[in-house]
Amino acid sequence: MFFFENVYIAIIGDIQDSKILEDRKGIQIKLEKVLEEINIQYSNDIASKFIITLGDEFQGLLLSGANVMNIISKIERGMYPVRLRFGVGIGEITTDINPNMSIGADGPGYYRARAAIENLKEKEKKKKTYAGDILFKADDKNQTIMNMLNTIIELMFAIKSFWSNRQREIIWNMLEYHDNQIDTARRLKIKQPTVQKALVAGKYYSYKGAMDTVASVLREIGEGNV
Repeated sequence: MFFFENVYIAIIGDIQDSKILEDRKGIQIKLEKVLEEINIQYSNDIASKFIITLGDEFQGLLLSGANVMNIISKIERGMYPVRLRFGVGIGEITTDINPNMSIGADGPGYYRARAAIENLKEKEKKKKTYAGDILFKADDKNQTIMNMLNTIIELMFAIKSFWSNRQREIIWNMLEYHDNQIDTARRLKIKQPTVQKALVAGKYYSYKGAMDTVASVLREIGEGNV
């Protein structure tokens, strides 16, 4: 499906509205902890570890697309209610790669991730609201696939924008543990019908199906690197 060879997946994350957030130091400490957990849990996927590059930004480099959505979702859950945006660039890295620090590496993968972040910011300025939280970019040969992925991501964003706090808690628990309603109810100390009601109201199965579709497409990227 993809026309990719010897490519990596660069992820640049950015804290939205960071300048007006209270306790920015505390948020940065929390982000460092979340990224450390990502680096440990997904060490086999990572070409260069996730680190904070600026006060408001962080980045990492992946060998393949197998766990892109899982990684982004885990960071999102770990940092909530802080809002994040993610630029995902697919392409070559033309410099040496430091596995312990994703600073200094360069190439089309990072250029595209940066361009994706800037595109999201521009959309927000035009719409005067949050326009989305993830944007994928690749070369022109794969533009049709990128358009498909980004459309699905926008629909996912629209769904979760309407989640109540309870729905979000239940849905994120299901996504994190990959099990069933009964186990989720037990962990959250609520009844199974409450879980079912929240999943239906929050359009969980549509959201999960969309997420799985994106993940299955991304899984093909960089398979030869692993």
